[in-house]
Amino acid sequence: MSNQNYVISENAGKNTHHLPVMVVMVPLPAQGHLNQLLHLSRLLSAFNIPVHFVGTATHNRQAQHRVGAEISNHLIQFHDFDIPIFPSPSPNPNTTHKFPSHLIPLMTAAAVHLRRPLAAFLSSLSSKAKRLIVIHDSLMSSVVQVVDTIVNVESYNFHSVSAFAATLHCLERKGIGGGDDNCESTKFYKEHNGERSSSKHSCMSWLDQQEPRSVMYISFGTTTTVEDKQIKEIAIGLARSHQKFIWVIRDADKGDIFHDDNDKKPKLPEGYNDLIGDRGLVIREWAPQLEILSHWATGGFMTHCGWNSCMESMTMGVPMAAWPMHSDQPRNTVLVTAILRVGVVVKDWDQGEEVVSALTVEEAVKRLIVSEEGAEIRMNAMRVGEAVRRSIEDGGDSRKELEAFVNHITR
Repeated sequence: MSNQNYVISENAGKNTHHLPVMVVMVPLPAQGHLNQLLHLSRLLSAFNIPVHFVGTATHNRQAQHRVGAEISNHLIQFHDFDIPIFPSPSPNPNTTHKFPSHLIPLMTAAAVHLRRPLAAFLSSLSSKAKRLIVIHDSLMSSVVQVVDTIVNVESYNFHSVSAFAATLHCLERKGIGGGDDNCESTKFYKEHNGERSSSKHSCMSWLDQQEPRSVMYISFGTTTTVEDKQIKEIAIGLARSHQKFIWVIRDADKGDIFHDDNDKKPKLPEGYNDLIGDRGLVIREWAPQLEILSHWATGGFMTHCGWNSCMESMTMGVPMAAWPMHSDQPRNTVLVTAILRVGVVVKDWDQGEEVVSALTVEEAVKRLIVSEEGAEIRMNAMRVGEAVRRSIEDGGDSRKELEAFVNHITR
């Protein structure tokens, strides 16, 4: 969503309940994209603006199942649209590229079959509002083309990548920068302030027993599956580091996460649990990432550098071990490691499909958790985190931008 500088009224966010404005969110049906518009929905609803979150029944259920408790609000309504059954293949960990091509059938089905029900929904809703605001993921632009035919509808394009990645891409198109060699093809911060959901994940109790900043958290997001030989190297590297860790090891999401066909699960080396003892915790399910990153025991994050993960880690002041897989992640890695200096590189993008050795994993963990270099990077991360948190407080830059947008759509 483009940032625009509108005049901010003194009562922005206070009197919007007098203005008959409604917002319709149209997310891309993938977890990271669902998260972003869910949290934007929460923020806008705090200004007493009704929000309608639309999508397939499967993906609305997915959104509520994973983060719904965090955005529970009577002003946010979910609307399920029926689409024909689509293939939901399992991810292939041994593919020659890491782009989640197994999700293409889902994306195609959504692009083709959501247009008509969305058009009907917008037409019916437009008669109930002075102004209907449609905020859509940039990858769902083809689905919302009907907005041009409805008089009182305004459409806003939400870019799910970082401004840095988007700007760098524009520069590369002009011949500045490194280009997209071998490259296929904001999460809005929710401050926890120590608060956690009533259903506490077991890993949080384990974290409570660890020393401050002593635990390495490892997770590569929801769209990438790591091949078996790479899992083995990661496992050995973590064990040899002799540092505490939480490792989320699970297959990437399928198009329908509720379709269970007994997929093959990632395997660890035989006897691995006995080898690591109580030094490590392996999680094979959805994990509460933001809670883990906000915990005082977490000292580092080995990540694929998806933008959601980068923002969460930076906001919480946690340094990163960057391991980009696809899409905007290589650019995010540059931002994290070379510009902000809040992380180290585990695998350079130009290494392609080369398997990262156990030694490299071990060294990356030690660099962040126990080295002097890691301490310096951690201080940088903490400063960045403080700046991010200030920006969302009253009077902060991000807060002002949000209020400016609200003031504009409720004008």
